[in-house]
Amino acid sequence: GKFSKSRGVGVFGDVAKDTGIPADIWRFYLLYLRPEGQDSAFSWSDLMLKNNSELLNNLGNFINRAGMFVCKFFGGTVPNMVLTPDDKRLLARVTLELRQYHQLLEKVRWVAETLEL
Repeated sequence: GKFSKSRGVGVFGDVAKDTGIPADIWRFYLLYLRPEGQDSAFSWSDLMLKNNSELLNNLGNFINRAGMFVCKFFGGTVPNMVLTPDDKRLLARVTLELRQYHQLLEKVRWVAETLEL
């Protein structure tokens, strides 16, 4: 059914902790499932499916391919990176955008808490 804190329906922090599922898996799943303006549905089978297919398979495959690439082309050692002035400008711009994004998220949180959403 639909989660309801007042009716005790749902998976809450204490229950999530008692499952023994690591916090990072919960974080991944909640970010993956986050609502985009509508309610989200939770199911244990979907949590398992997303963890196994999206997180473990896809992330594991990416890490394996990156490791093989480094071994094949760089002798197993990631070379030192030398940033150009363009790289530094790009990083500064990305940092600025991320700070602005974080500030907007904090404003949304403040509004939600103020309105008790």
